Amino acid sequence: MEATKRMAVLVGCNYPNTKYELHGCINDVMAMRETLMNRFGFEESNIQVLTDEPGSLLMPTGANIKCSLGRMVGKAKSGDVLFFHYSGHGTRVPSMKHGNFSRQDEAIVPCDFNLITDIDFRRLVNRLPKGTSFTMISDSCHSGGLIDKEKEQIGPSTIINDEKLQLRCTPDAAKAKTIPFQSILQHLSLHTNINTTDIGTHLLESFGADASLKFQLDSRELDTIDSLKPDAGILLSGCQANESSADMNPDNAAGKAYGAFSNAIENVLKENPAALSNKQVVVMARGMLKKQGLGQQHPCLYCSDENAEAMFLCQNP
Repeated sequence: MEATKRMAVLVGCNYPNTKYELHGCINDVMAMRETLMNRFGFEESNIQVLTDEPGSLLMPTGANIKCSLGRMVGKAKSGDVLFFHYSGHGTRVPSMKHGNFSRQDEAIVPCDFNLITDIDFRRLVNRLPKGTSFTMISDSCHSGGLIDKEKEQIGPSTIINDEKLQLRCTPDAAKAKTIPFQSILQHLSLHTNINTTDIGTHLLESFGADASLKFQLDSRELDTIDSLKPDAGILLSGCQANESSADMNPDNAAGKAYGAFSNAIENVLKENPAALSNKQVVVMARGMLKKQGLGQQHPCLYCSDENAEAMFLCQNP
């Protein structure tokens, strides 16, 4: 009988030498890589890392990220544990779904601006073989709800502990991990030279079949991409869909840049060597961010009821 596998795709986008530059995203995924191997039993050969640092062997373009995730899911068998950690910018785009034209949907921003949307992550989760698990950490702005139609366990519609605590000011070292929709539209327009405010037109012109399904399918076709009940998707988001996640760049020689949510998860795991549920990890990360003066950033959990109480990355109790 084939042994179960633990596989991961880790993506860190710092956007170097651009006006959107961040500083801690690559540090986030390299720290997670060590945690996966040392605590959760992932083998180095089963962890793929994509970063946009100079000389990177595999740049985190939209196509490369989706290819890496698709290949991981394609290898999965029942019992396997799959993990995706993204640290970088997020954004929101106008909804393409029928009857929801006023809504905005969530997306991550790869280094080439080829957006990967909540629809793409829903389709990915729908491909998972029965009996697998897929845990996704997105340390990016607007990351709540990044797996379309996943059930909210901790988020804007739920009250966790002391949600009404007075918020403190965001530290000066924090930078929001977001690129506004209009800035993405302007960036893509410079490349396509097409005079339209329809972002789908620009993405399809630039990336063709590698563009998000959100822009390849019409609104009624998008309605047919349903969640499986129950499904194996587990999303730990750095913030709610209308909030920002912080990139921290300490102003001292000893300081090392990091994403606030990624760092909070790392610290929660260090302080709690025993197994924690997905719900416990998110609640503790929320508490840690509040203590650090980042009370405006509320990590969320989206998954089935069963997976909310399941152990994070299936660690044995």
